[in-house]
Amino acid sequence: MDELTPDIPAPGKRKSEVWGWIRFLLLLALAFILINNMIGLTKVSGNSMNPSLHNGNVLLLNKLSLFFSSPKYGDVVVLKDERLDYSIIKRVIGVPGDHVLITGGVIYVNGSPLAELYTVGKSEDMAEQIVANGHLFVVGDNRTLGESKDSRDPALGQVSIQALKGYAAFSLFPFHAIPKPLELK
Repeated sequence: MDELTPDIPAPGKRKSEVWGWIRFLLLLALAFILINNMIGLTKVSGNSMNPSLHNGNVLLLNKLSLFFSSPKYGDVVVLKDERLDYSIIKRVIGVPGDHVLITGGVIYVNGSPLAELYTVGKSEDMAEQIVANGHLFVVGDNRTLGESKDSRDPALGQVSIQALKGYAAFSLFPFHAIPKPLELK
């Protein structure tokens, strides 16, 4: 009498398969943690960064640089300030200790006018401000009055460096680089 016996893997093979799955899940969890803390995605909502970024652009964020470098002039950053219920995307134009002044629609930082070919609109005049320690002066590339909630608005003002969520590396959709300021020597 022939009996059919089910295919039961040997105990050593079953143990090897379980360890394989455990290693796979651990590597997957490690990859998720690293990717979540080193890069990210965000979607542009609104027109405050026109013409550099448009409503609906999907940006790749560099979060790793938050641990190794300080924000500098021209960086496009994503911020989540405690005074807002949402994140904002802005360009850094002033770092701690900088003197920022807007007169005649021109932004001056430390007495020098900014050479900005990536902006539209004209800024309203603003008295000189000194950027506080641990803070940034950020603006949208669309300088038209009412188009950008940024450091020119007294309701927001300077933002804490701690509010940074990441640096915008480039636009994934549509794919393009983010314009940088001219470097004047």
